[in-house]
Amino acid sequence: MAPYIFMERNGIHIIDLYKTQAKVEEAASALKQIARSGKKVLFVATKKQAKEIMSDLVSRVNMPYVVERWPGGMLTNFATIRKAVKKMASIDKMMENESFRTMSKRERLQITRERAKLEKNLGSISDLNRLPAALFVVDILKEHIAIAEARRLNIPTFAIVDTNSNPLLVDFPIPANDDASKSIALITKVMVEAIEEGLNERKMDKDRKDESEEVENDEMINEGEEDVRGRRRRDDSEEDEDGNKKRPRKAIAKPTKAAPRRS
Repeated sequence: MAPYIFMERNGIHIIDLYKTQAKVEEAASALKQIARSGKKVLFVATKKQAKEIMSDLVSRVNMPYVVERWPGGMLTNFATIRKAVKKMASIDKMMENESFRTMSKRERLQITRERAKLEKNLGSISDLNRLPAALFVVDILKEHIAIAEARRLNIPTFAIVDTNSNPLLVDFPIPANDDASKSIALITKVMVEAIEEGLNERKMDKDRKDESEEVENDEMINEGEEDVRGRRRRDDSEEDEDGNKKRPRKAIAKPTKAAPRRS
């Protein structure tokens, strides 16, 4: 972290905020491009002071997030995690069925508790149907398992890195205090706004594409209608006064004069 430290005072390292600002802008630009391409970014923050901040901000852009214990193998064993999410969906269907009401009170209680446990750990990633395109982490020391899994799968990592961490472990380190709630909220807000901007640009591009396709379709329809009108005009011009189609005149070959015979 030496390149990002401005000075040391009374045993406390002070981070250079100019370098923090540059890294924040770099990370925000990269996340914006990822969001514009339609891919998902997984946010991870299981620290007590970051849980509520992360869930409130990230839910605005419908991105997945983990604020409870990181489920080991969530990325490297993603198929198993998806099975647990599907199980939660099947429990929801079962609870809506009439057979659920006929179960004993103890069975209903067990199913309800299992559903609440799955919702607590996996509810925020239920819409994650494939591996995320990037990972945003608060405190890489606490979330070292998530960082290790992302590095193993070559998933780009964005992280708030404090002075006691190694910035080389992540692709886009943001030097800042990962213990202060205000610092976490400020940086996370910038990242979420960048993602929101990327999503809006993606929507605008899609609307423009749809409009251009509609214009092309209208032009093709108009050209087809003009061709039909042209054919009708030609057909009308070939009809006589009685409404019968005129027959084309046959060309009559004129007899040629025979050459006089020589005696």
